[in-house]
Amino acid sequence: MSFSISLAVNGVARNVELDDPRVTLLDLLRERLDLPGTKKGCDRGQCGACTILVDGRRINACLALAVSHDGAAITTIEGLAHGDELHPVQAAFIAHDGFQCGFCTPGQIMSAVGLIGEGQAGDDPERIREGMSGNLCRCAAYAGITEAVLEAQRRLAAPEREKAA
Repeated sequence: MSFSISLAVNGVARNVELDDPRVTLLDLLRERLDLPGTKKGCDRGQCGACTILVDGRRINACLALAVSHDGAAITTIEGLAHGDELHPVQAAFIAHDGFQCGFCTPGQIMSAVGLIGEGQAGDDPERIREGMSGNLCRCAAYAGITEAVLEAQRRLAAPEREKAA
């Protein structure tokens, strides 16, 4: 039995045939759609390396069945930048050395984008650390990650404050 699903992945409509209803979004993205930025870490939803946005909300792609997200809008690390212009979170991670080996970085960045988009980041480092606690970094780049999220939150909030004024 085959299943057909439609997704908007990084703004591009994709129709996918699945032979197995147990295919995760992680495997679909990496193996079928050639989007290797989403990493397979623990494959148990404990490390956050596979964090993506589905309809603007953070999820662990390793725990999500692709068939259950038919019609969803999915954003991966490959879909954040606009051409050569990095997303403010990506730029802040570079500026604050929020990565070391780089393996967890895509999931960390996607989680930060989601945290800010959900209005959960604020300007409190402890709140950010709590909000990012589902993403693990073996290199312990947490201080740089927190600073990057704070900077990106300020940069992304500035245009909103200007519109309100």
